[in-house]
Amino acid sequence: QAQLVESGGGLVQAGGSLRLSCAASGRTPSGRTFGSYTMGWFRQRPGKEREFVSTISRSGGTQNYADSVKGRFTISRDNAKNTVYLRMNSLQPDDTAVYYCAAAPLGTSWDYWGQGTQVTVSS
Repeated sequence: QAQLVESGGGLVQAGGSLRLSCAASGRTPSGRTFGSYTMGWFRQRPGKEREFVSTISRSGGTQNYADSVKGRFTISRDNAKNTVYLRMNSLQPDDTAVYYCAAAPLGTSWDYWGQGTQVTVSS
């Protein structure tokens, strides 16, 4: 069973930075492992629906970002370490949310989710 575990959240002042990590383990029922997953980060801000933040292709060569984080956040992955990262710079109070890592083994649906890590940005 594929599993995702996020870490790196915390409390930071506005303008600060954090780096989130998501470690993947296990396999999908079809035997796929981390290197074959499209990976993504999502967040759920207080009182709002979960929303897309960023995705990265299997090789890491293609990244996509929500307009709200473009130019401030950077997604990357290390397939040798089965880990995907989200570097967050110039954080603002509106970035306060629970951040979730997700995996799409077939690239079409987010089948696996982590438990989330809290990011709180103080003004």
